[in-house]
Amino acid sequence: EDDRVAIVRILADPDSGKRVTKEINQLLDSGTPQEIRQWLETGYALAQAEDDRVAIVRILADPDSGKRVTKEINQLLDSGTAQEIRQWLETGYRLAQAEDDRVAIVRILARPDISEAMRAAVGEAIDGTPEEMRYFLEYGQYEIDA
Repeated sequence: EDDRVAIVRILADPDSGKRVTKEINQLLDSGTPQEIRQWLETGYALAQAEDDRVAIVRILADPDSGKRVTKEINQLLDSGTAQEIRQWLETGYRLAQAEDDRVAIVRILARPDISEAMRAAVGEAIDGTPEEMRYFLEYGQYEIDA
């Protein structure tokens, strides 16, 4: 029963990928207690590793992925372990994206026709959290002088 609860919790996680979700659904439909136990011990890691590889390839395919994000993903695809890829998705991606966002924000300052309101907004954004920089690039810069 504890193993069934464990796989349902994994299934309820919105970050569970397609392979993890598919395998859990199969186990819930017809898996024996031994199959569920075995999947938790070995199958989950394999399914998660595949889902993580798919996730980083999708990030790489995004035309908005910056240089650092692209460089780090290529390194992971060349020689990264499943654990390194998982770690990068959990923490490294945010940091790499923040560096790429900071570069993009500084490029806005280099524009010759930048307004004082935009200059002030850029200064505020560049001192912000990674999430605030991302928001500025996606939305905030278009709200200035509006």
